[in-house]
Amino acid sequence: MWYLYVLRCADGTLYTGVTTDLARRCAEHNTGRGSHYTAGRRPVQLVASWAFADRSAAQAAESAFRRQGRSRKLKLIAERLPFLGSSFLDLERMA
Repeated sequence: MWYLYVLRCADGTLYTGVTTDLARRCAEHNTGRGSHYTAGRRPVQLVASWAFADRSAAQAAESAFRRQGRSRKLKLIAERLPFLGSSFLDLERMA
């Protein structure tokens, strides 16, 4: 299973990525090893995730998500809406 995930950075910006392990990847971002973008915007918080069958599907979803406007992204997160056929994952249950 591959996940499209969204982080909220300390400066309020959103960062998206894909991974097979949400907890590990979020920890990497918070220690400065996740990406150049998030390294200077810590701490980050995982605010959304959707599961996809394979890496290709997750990367296609990431590309589509990045093309959404900020207000649409925030709506998907706030209303816990499905994205490209994948249900919003309950992050509290996964923790």
